[in-house]
Amino acid sequence: MKLLDKLIIKDFLKTYFFVVVMLILIVLVLDFTEKNDTYIRNNVPTGEILRYMGNYGLYLNNLLTPITVFISVIFITSKMAGRTEIIAILSSGVSFPRLLRPFIFAAMMIGGVSFLLNGWVLPVATAGVTEFRVSYLDKKNTSSETNQHIKVGADSYAYLSRFYKTGNTGYSFTLETIRDGELIAKLSSDRIEWDTAKNAWTLRNWRLRELNERGEIYTVGERKDTTLSITPNDFDLPDNHHETLKLPELGRQIRVLEERGADNVAFYKIERYVRFMSPFAAIILTFIGVIMSARKTRGGSGFQIAMGFLLAFVYILLFILSRTFAENGATYPILSVWLPNIVFALTGLVLYKTVPR
Repeated sequence: MKLLDKLIIKDFLKTYFFVVVMLILIVLVLDFTEKNDTYIRNNVPTGEILRYMGNYGLYLNNLLTPITVFISVIFITSKMAGRTEIIAILSSGVSFPRLLRPFIFAAMMIGGVSFLLNGWVLPVATAGVTEFRVSYLDKKNTSSETNQHIKVGADSYAYLSRFYKTGNTGYSFTLETIRDGELIAKLSSDRIEWDTAKNAWTLRNWRLRELNERGEIYTVGERKDTTLSITPNDFDLPDNHHETLKLPELGRQIRVLEERGADNVAFYKIERYVRFMSPFAAIILTFIGVIMSARKTRGGSGFQIAMGFLLAFVYILLFILSRTFAENGATYPILSVWLPNIVFALTGLVLYKTVPR
């Protein structure tokens, strides 16, 4: 690696970290100002606030990566173009693809770190943010959950009118087996309890109604042990549960939900697609950023930086829309998730024809 490559990588990473820190600090200050009255009213400990801000900062870093990478590369490249450094480099016989090499290498470093954060660090931070908001901001009662509906098998559906996590006990339990739109069996009980020793459920005052061609079979009992594909951990899950799982945990959860035939498995699959897709955004946006700002302009780098903000916001908007389409039942969810990268990669290839030679 030549000295010029090292200088470009150093300037790129230094500018990237500076932009990241500045944007995160601005958002955190605004967030603290907005919530300060709530902190005081709810007597939130200072340590919890600082922990929340740290976790929220990690979340913001992942969210703002497209903007920070794009702005950093445009700032560095336009500064080099303004000082005619790029013209001198190209005039010395260095090809434009060779000039791109240190930028892409730095972008790959950022993408690699982003993948590690998305897969193992950010889920823990997201879980911390969710827990803090529930505990100190939303003040929801999390001791029990009402009207729980869970798909526990390809044809089986469980229902609980109320579940208490403290005692792992649920009330008004029903388990229905429905096949081809017809009720095959219905198991009901007044109370259901989780037996930690047996890792099984105990039904109290149960009734079983089975329907077949010969008629109906109805049986009752006081106690019955049964095994279901759910545990107490499947209750009281946050809406963003898929975002709070580390990458290995996410894969295991997908397999469990697929075995149950659960309807919400698509959200977990899309989350996994996103985690593998996101790191490539840094490389693609770096490629476009260098192309856009490699030519010297009279007005300086202000216009390029403004265009950088605009295109980065367009990327984020396209990402949000494509993920929404995927979660709403797109035919090919993986294609919908990768759409922003595909569109911007093709845009970069088109712009590549305009670069100075």
